[in-house]
Amino acid sequence: MVRNKQKEQLFHKYFEEWIDLYKVGAVRTVTLRKYRMTNQRIIELAPKLRMKNLNRQSYQLLLNEYAKTHEKQTTMDFHHQIKGAILDAVDEGILDKNPTRKIVIKGKEAAQKNTKFLNQFELQLLLKKLDLKNEVNWDWFILLLAKTGLRFSEALALTPNDFDFSTQKININKTWNYKTSKGEFQPTKNESSNRKVQLDWQIAMQLSQLIKDSNEGEPIFASKRVFNSTVNNRLKVLCHKANVPVITVHGLRHTHASLLLFAGVSIASVATRLGHSSMATTQETYLHIIQELENQDNDKIMRHLAMLI
Repeated sequence: MVRNKQKEQLFHKYFEEWIDLYKVGAVRTVTLRKYRMTNQRIIELAPKLRMKNLNRQSYQLLLNEYAKTHEKQTTMDFHHQIKGAILDAVDEGILDKNPTRKIVIKGKEAAQKNTKFLNQFELQLLLKKLDLKNEVNWDWFILLLAKTGLRFSEALALTPNDFDFSTQKININKTWNYKTSKGEFQPTKNESSNRKVQLDWQIAMQLSQLIKDSNEGEPIFASKRVFNSTVNNRLKVLCHKANVPVITVHGLRHTHASLLLFAGVSIASVATRLGHSSMATTQETYLHIIQELENQDNDKIMRHLAMLI
């Protein structure tokens, strides 16, 4: 009887209740807001879709409608947020089959985007333009992001206590909410974001001297109100000086991951270093690089096999 009632439930109502049950108090406010927005889109696009009618065809139609006004990556994000609830519905016996299986992700043509990352040569040119003084500045912050791949808010939250220079590691266990006037510590994006990131000996030695007199529990870089645009503008100036494509602060994270992948570091290791919740996230984000590396591997394989005769 209960199961029949659940099958009659509107899909957007089930998703709303799923958010309240599994996401409220478990994810950050900004992430929860995204789930709420996703539910609002479902209400707009499929207001009468009931759980009993949720199958592969009806779900594909929902995604297709969403894709008419969104790029492919945004449609993928929309799908990923809904998929968790649907898989739970399958586990609970509300749905007989998984309607997301073999789904096709579409989307309108992507708008022209700025360069997301630099290659190794371009990054070296950029880093040579840094003004690394004997005191903390945004150039040190940029160097740290380039060498660790940390998220902007993770790097802002770093205190001297987070550094273990004996093992050359940083303990990532919090972020800095820079969107408030005073700023404050807050939890990391997810459990996987709590991690230890290895430093190379050079920057470890430099930072140990730079922060030796800093207050142990206070943010190193967020001593006053921080704006994302401030750091991006400084990075833009440096890119122009180095005569390399202009990237954003988040582009330094992409640059870091890309260099590791091209260096032959495994996807699993890159995912762990970046704090991704799964390797799937890393694979989807850097699919173009992975495909390029696979093409290089194919060339190596063919050359090796040709030498067998």
